[in-house]
Amino acid sequence: MSAKDNKSDLAARAASYKARSAGIKRRVVICAGTGCVANGSLKVSAEFEKECAAAGLDVTVELKPESKGVFVSHSGCQGFCQMGPLVTVLPDDIMYTKVKPEDVAEIVKETLAANRVVERLLYVNPADGKHCRGAGDIPFYKKQHRFVLKECGLIDPENIDEYISRGGYEAARKAFLEMTPAGICADILKSGLRGRGGGGFPSGRKWELTRVQPGPKKYVICNGDEGDPGAFMDRSVMEGNPHSVIEGMLITARAIGADEGYVYVRTEYPLAVKRMRIAIADAEKAGVLGKGVFGTGHDFTLHVMEGAGAFVCGEETALMASIEGRRGMPNPKPPFPAQSGLWGKPTVINNVETLATVPLILAMGAEAYAKTGSKGSTGTKNFALTGHVANTGLIEVPFGTTLREIVFDIAGGVTADGGKIWNEGFKAVQIGGPSGGCLTAEHLDLPMDFDSLKSIGAMVGSGGLVVMNKNTCMVGIARYFMQFTQNESCGKCVLCREGTRQMLALLDDIMEGRATKDTIPLLKKLALAVQKGSLCGLGKTAPNPVLSTLRYFPEEYAAHVEHKHCPAGRCKALAKYEIVPELCKGCTLCSRKCPVGAISGEPRKAHKIDGAKCIKCGACAEACKFKAIKGGK
Repeated sequence: MSAKDNKSDLAARAASYKARSAGIKRRVVICAGTGCVANGSLKVSAEFEKECAAAGLDVTVELKPESKGVFVSHSGCQGFCQMGPLVTVLPDDIMYTKVKPEDVAEIVKETLAANRVVERLLYVNPADGKHCRGAGDIPFYKKQHRFVLKECGLIDPENIDEYISRGGYEAARKAFLEMTPAGICADILKSGLRGRGGGGFPSGRKWELTRVQPGPKKYVICNGDEGDPGAFMDRSVMEGNPHSVIEGMLITARAIGADEGYVYVRTEYPLAVKRMRIAIADAEKAGVLGKGVFGTGHDFTLHVMEGAGAFVCGEETALMASIEGRRGMPNPKPPFPAQSGLWGKPTVINNVETLATVPLILAMGAEAYAKTGSKGSTGTKNFALTGHVANTGLIEVPFGTTLREIVFDIAGGVTADGGKIWNEGFKAVQIGGPSGGCLTAEHLDLPMDFDSLKSIGAMVGSGGLVVMNKNTCMVGIARYFMQFTQNESCGKCVLCREGTRQMLALLDDIMEGRATKDTIPLLKKLALAVQKGSLCGLGKTAPNPVLSTLRYFPEEYAAHVEHKHCPAGRCKALAKYEIVPELCKGCTLCSRKCPVGAISGEPRKAHKIDGAKCIKCGACAEACKFKAIKGGK
């Protein structure tokens, strides 16, 4: 196939898809990302097919030349995960939330047949009580800039023709047929694109360092080993728009002279693995991947490899060891992967989000792309937003967006433990997962970008954002992440293997009342030693949650150590249950519920709790109908 024929083939595929879509009057897009699938979206999809047919509507799930009427299709993650399963009706721009199979008949009858909106299934803005017809009316979406994620909630991730019909693979074709490798590297450098996996290294520089290495064999690796607790940014892109990742890898391959690549995906992401493999097979059939890419003499073979779930394999040298069949453990650098990577050959490793951004840069131009974001941090960033906020899910904002805008505008505000809005209860945000740190109220107006976060000892990381209210124990948060890091340490270097273990033990002492005045200085000294002496980046950043909470919440640590008191009331071992005599009615219910007989008193008289016997289980407080028992949480 000649280069000219291949260009014509892309155009022919796009024209064919548009022709098959011409008879479609309405499209029902059902979110089929992992979250919505887990909540039953595939059952909702099946119900749409059934109910449309029962209502006498023409319905199709696979576009053909004769297709008309209603097209029921799937998409990847639409972002508003808390409100799933999500169903979008086009071109009406109606978004229905929390749709169940039993709701489908009403949607078919009212919306598809009678052009009426089912208001009870619309999102209700808690700020004003108004029903939001579509995504454009919902605050969660209005302040985002969905760039990389734009197609994820719209297109069918298992249909290459739809991707092509929206300009897909045109940027890769341009890279192979109209640009030089040096020119591609220069454009990516000019765009200001920095790695989205955590380190923020300039992608164009990494590519150029690899391009100039001698030798005919080079590799491109997509790092989809997303291991941070609560993070699902890369998973959502692979599930929702896998061809964008493949196209980014094609452009990278052309830039550095690689003929082979690997997509390394966590085995816990079965849907992402499935869709990446389908996309690769379809791209090979279309002639944009494999032998003679775009009718040229260049080959690029792509493989999907499932990782075994080790957090350390997110580190690039450990990841390469895993691909080579060895135990995933990091190696010291230099040499860097650009010099000696996979099987000793020059290698570029970028994460999913970085690679999915590359085709968009070539399509719009480096200078245009660089206008979005902030100085030194161009473009947008995906964040997985969780914790004590009204709206959780997957968001995308330009670099430079403030934490205040994310928490109070996009996320809808801070919530109390019961779910009610409690904006004055904002306490902190953990950013960057186990490798990141805490941001507090004083950082609410800090621009979220690489350099601003680095200046306060935090980092963008892979993009996890966990919002916490004032009922959160920050010592407990530090312990949670330290427990994770300690479990995931590969054990290769002593400082990480033993240091994280000892840090965890010290945090346990603090939370369980065994700490002394020497515990906190020792914890800080140990954290700094682990940070300085660990072999890889994961070990070096493991102490960050401890150091940042020590820095911003010293009084909370002091309360645990000096007064054996948890201000948030979350540390069970430090809880002190007491009965308020004025409120106690002497009903004896608490004493009957106490498993250790720590409560005494006569009927109809105030009872007492023996602190020496109390195991702090909280059964008494839960049983008391008069709220006479104070302490715990």
